[in-house]
Amino acid sequence: MQIVETTNEGLKRAYTLTIPAKDIEAKIDAEVKKVAPQVRMPGFRPGKVPANLVRKMHGEALHADVLNTTLRESVDGLIRDKQLRPALQPKVEMADGYEQGKDAELTVEVEVLPEITAPSIEGLKLERLTVPVSDEQLDEALGRLAEGQKSYKDAPKSKKAAEGDQLIIDFVGKLDGVEFENGAAQDAPLVIGSGQFIPGFEEQLTGAKTGDKKTIKVTFPADYQAEHLAGKEAEFDITVKQVKVEAETKIDDDFAKNFGLEGLDKLKELMKGQIEQESAGLTRTQMKRQLLDKLAADHDFDVPPTMVEAEFQQIWNQLQQEAAREEDPEAALKEIEAEKDDYKRIAERRVRLGLLLSEIGQTNGVEISSQEMQMLIQQAAQQYRPEDRERFVEYVRNDAMAQAQLRAPLYEDKVVDFLFDKAEVTEREVTREELEAAIEAEEAPAEAPKKKAPAKKAPAKKASAKKPAAKKADSAEAKPAAKKAPAKKPAAKKAPAKKAPAKK
Repeated sequence: MQIVETTNEGLKRAYTLTIPAKDIEAKIDAEVKKVAPQVRMPGFRPGKVPANLVRKMHGEALHADVLNTTLRESVDGLIRDKQLRPALQPKVEMADGYEQGKDAELTVEVEVLPEITAPSIEGLKLERLTVPVSDEQLDEALGRLAEGQKSYKDAPKSKKAAEGDQLIIDFVGKLDGVEFENGAAQDAPLVIGSGQFIPGFEEQLTGAKTGDKKTIKVTFPADYQAEHLAGKEAEFDITVKQVKVEAETKIDDDFAKNFGLEGLDKLKELMKGQIEQESAGLTRTQMKRQLLDKLAADHDFDVPPTMVEAEFQQIWNQLQQEAAREEDPEAALKEIEAEKDDYKRIAERRVRLGLLLSEIGQTNGVEISSQEMQMLIQQAAQQYRPEDRERFVEYVRNDAMAQAQLRAPLYEDKVVDFLFDKAEVTEREVTREELEAAIEAEEAPAEAPKKKAPAKKAPAKKASAKKPAAKKADSAEAKPAAKKAPAKKPAAKKAPAKKAPAKK
């Protein structure tokens, strides 16, 4: 094989490879000899078909297989011989006009990883901001828990239902006077103002008393999940069996026992642990920002443009998906378009830091164990339907690029933890607000530009004001799930469990 280097500029390399026709023919002959014993042909005993007939029958398919194998081996040999470290899969093209029996000429274009000198990890200093759990925080958390565990008690029969009251009702839904499927329920709880039922349903029950019978008219939303009801006007015959008012929820031992706990002290212990865990996550984010900012400030080297473009496209795709879900998609798209260059800088920073962390990890022996890798694969497989999971697992096991993508977030976290262990860390107690403010303050403009005024979203799809911090654009819009009683609003399914890694 003849190799001619045609480009060597920065991180770009290009080569022309010429594979002699005689080498290809020799491999085809070897394949013919290998398959000949298995070929069956009328008039010949098994395994006795002449090689020239085998070649005549299967030569075209064998040539295609041999050529593909030869090209792959040639590119692998080029990378090995030239000691290249490809940033992404090389681009390989066969020259026009190739015919069997002639030399094969192909061009190989590849971007290589930069040579990075792993930084010294001695003398690294970081500050860990910690948040002690105060009694006020614990009381607030218990209050929120109690809010979600509301109970109701019977109200006097003269009580007119108002906002926040609960009704126990029987209802029967009809279209053009005919009951429709799944349109009836008995002893159904309904809280006025909860938005649990379709628009107009709850409002018409305001002022109802125990024992009242009413017929109300409502129109199902045009996008209702039951197609035969979408946009239709329906009547509901309703019997109000009981009006209830909210009962005081006492946060005591009995309240804790509702959660299967021994008493209030145990509940407080668990709640305190949850708050500490949340704060620990913020503390880690703050420390990681410090670390990455220090690394970014001290290292500036060329990064492969194709890696930066791939990273940018992931960020950009996520931004576009989120903008499409805004109340005014056109305005949201225009807003992110104005900051496109900022996101390109974010992509470049992430690639540079990723390469730097990888170099630090390799230099210091940080590894992902086979057990950890299997766990990553199995976790990723859970995102697929049960019948597709085994196929996904097999695909990942046989695809080095897929393995690298799964491994990358965990490997980065392990390198960060390694650096935390090596750093000289000082601690300082702060409030939750101060910790969150510190995280925002450390967020460099080139890393995460802020929206001046986040666009409003439709009420049913509330948006975060933050711009995406994700490497992967994996968010999926929730789809409505069918309910037993069509009178209720459709509930939203949880989005797929693909998590987006934190900002670098």
